[in-house]
Parts: sequence; structure tokens; C-alpha cells
Amino acid sequence: MARAVVTGANRGIGLEMVRQLLERGDAVHAAVREPDRADQLRALGAGQRLRVHRLDHLDPDSVSGLAAAIGGTPVDLLVNNAGVYGGSRQHLPDIDFEDAVRTFRVNALGPLRVTLALLPNLKSARGVVIHVTSGMGSIADNKSGAFYAYRMSKAALNMMSRSLGVDLRGAGVASAVINPGWVKTDMGGPGAPTPVDESVRGMLREIDAFTVENTGAFLDWKGRPYPW
Repeated sequence: MARAVVTGANRGIGLEMVRQLLERGDAVHAAVREPDRADQLRALGAGQRLRVHRLDHLDPDSVSGLAAAIGGTPVDLLVNNAGVYGGSRQHLPDIDFEDAVRTFRVNALGPLRVTLALLPNLKSARGVVIHVTSGMGSIADNKSGAFYAYRMSKAALNMMSRSLGVDLRGAGVASAVINPGWVKTDMGGPGAPTPVDESVRGMLREIDAFTVENTGAFLDWKGRPYPW
């Protein structure tokens, strides 16, 4: 039984990740901004294999609170899934810079803060850290421009993961970013081609095969290297 932490677990990819981890017998600490409103998450079960915690990337105290709640339990897998899209003003010339800063704090600095808070737990398990990124964070794949806040925050997340891969390799902790594809969620919209259960199933397949030997990678949910 693996011990996992999943952020942004109240809907979409995070909720489905928790569902599939529980179905295969793993224990999950699920982190959400508003636990009292996470009815779908709580409906997945309770007790020893599912614990629900409050986590707000903009609130450092909630990050340290999550670490305190988990205590000394080893963490085999951390999935940094929580993120925001960046708002409606991301196209030239109308950029909302305040929203862009918030997006960067949530999407890039937030996962780093969570990872560092849980680093002792990850080290004790020689665990894996997976950051859910986006193809829109790929510089090489940017053919359409715009979406400045979201693209820049995910590109920063990718670089953060790459650095973690270098810095934590000696401790046996692996780090990677995975592009889940264009997924049919609240963020992806109803026109997205990939069902959320299919995307998560593919990501878990790649996570299970991931080792410290290929730490720092940028993968997609089908197991292919993604261009930086």
C-alpha cells in the first residue's frame, strides 16, 4: 500500500487521482482549499485510507498545517495538482498583472512550498514528486501565444521540477512534471477530447514506472517525453 498526498483533490484531475489511488488500495491524504465543501471527495470514503486536509497555496500556515497533520508518516507519492487558470485577462494588450502574480504564486511557488514542507516524509520513503503541468507550459510547443499568466506559471513549475530533480537525486527523491493532456474537466471544458479517468489512468501508469534514474523529466500522460 502506497502512501500518497494529492493537492487540489476536490474536483477534476485531483478528485479522479484520489479515486483511482483508493480503488487500488493506497492511502491518500487529500488536500483542498475548502474541506467543508468537498462533498464528492468525502463520498469516496473515510477512515485510515482517506484523510482530508485544508490547503491553500497562498497561505503558508495551511502548508505547514498539512505537514503537521501528516506528521512523520513516510510519503511515497506527492501529486502537486492544485492550480488556477489565470483569469480572463491574459491576452495582449489587456494583462491583469495582479492576477498573473497570484497565478504564479499558486501554480509555481505553491507546489515548491508544499514539496519542501513534506520533504522529510518524501526522503524517508525515497518518494516521487509529480507536478501536474500543461502543454501550455512548453516553450517549444507554443505556437499560439497569449495566456501569459498560465503559460508563464507552468513554465516556471517545469523549471522548478527540473531543479528538484537535480537537488534531490542524492536523497533518492524523484521529481517530474506530467502533462495530463486536454482533459474534460471544469478547467478543460466539455469540448476537451480526453476523459479525466483515462488521463489519470495514464498518468498513474507513468508514475508507477518512474524512478530516480529519470528524475527531472517532462512527460505526457501517454508516456512520451514532452518538449521543454
